[in-house]
Amino acid sequence: MSDYTNYTKQEMQAVTIGRQIKDGQVVIVGTGLPLIGAALAKSVYAPGCNLIVESGLMDCAPIEVPRSVGDCRFMAHCGSQWTNTRFVGFEANEWLHDSNRLIAFIGGAQIDPYGNVNSTCIGDYHNPKTRFTGSGGANGIATFSNTIIMMQHQKRRFIEKIDYLTSPGWMDGPGGRERAGLPGNRGPQMVVTDLGVMKFDEETKRMYLAGYYPFSSVEEIVESTGFEIDVTKAVELEAPTPEVIKLIREVIDPGQAFIKVPKPNKEAIQITA
Repeated sequence: MSDYTNYTKQEMQAVTIGRQIKDGQVVIVGTGLPLIGAALAKSVYAPGCNLIVESGLMDCAPIEVPRSVGDCRFMAHCGSQWTNTRFVGFEANEWLHDSNRLIAFIGGAQIDPYGNVNSTCIGDYHNPKTRFTGSGGANGIATFSNTIIMMQHQKRRFIEKIDYLTSPGWMDGPGGRERAGLPGNRGPQMVVTDLGVMKFDEETKRMYLAGYYPFSSVEEIVESTGFEIDVTKAVELEAPTPEVIKLIREVIDPGQAFIKVPKPNKEAIQITA
């Protein structure tokens, strides 16, 4: 018999993503945890949200978990099937009309205190230690959309200065986006990691700790961050309910495409009353 009174770090992260999405928002999702979180939002937290993908599919509600943004399973029950150029045009139209209903998820290998993200390389660009796939659509999305950034919380990833700026955050602080020729009324809203949630101060635009999970702590997050971070606003976030965990495992991702169900007594955190 399945046990829904425990949850994994990945499930906590997916639930946290879902809780950030609001009714009426248009959500740019990829695959992986953002898709699980967005599907959860559409089922539980924000049934009025609309999921779109950069392959051009709008108002998606897949009945099986797609493996990529080009997966035909995204087409099942979607509102319309546009080309990629129509998707880009839609995104630009939202920005031109000063709409704040568009939210997007991006990730990367490194992030700095102002939410600038590197998904290009580690080390010198011309002679890197490691080279990644690069921007894809992330640069355009980070330029014209409010974003939620997905990261694993490690000191080598949260650093004072990233090796390469792939996707712009708040640049170097207040007014930084405007000085770079980017829209100043868009930018990163938060960072969701496997340890907690970081947000950005409205005045300084610098990252601060907003919340930690029942299984993490302020001390662990500080130790895992490679720059000074304000923790004075941090609160413990609510654990997922057994009903939500059951929904993830039986309906949203029953094939464990992106979230593996833990073995008994391993890799799981007990849900307490």
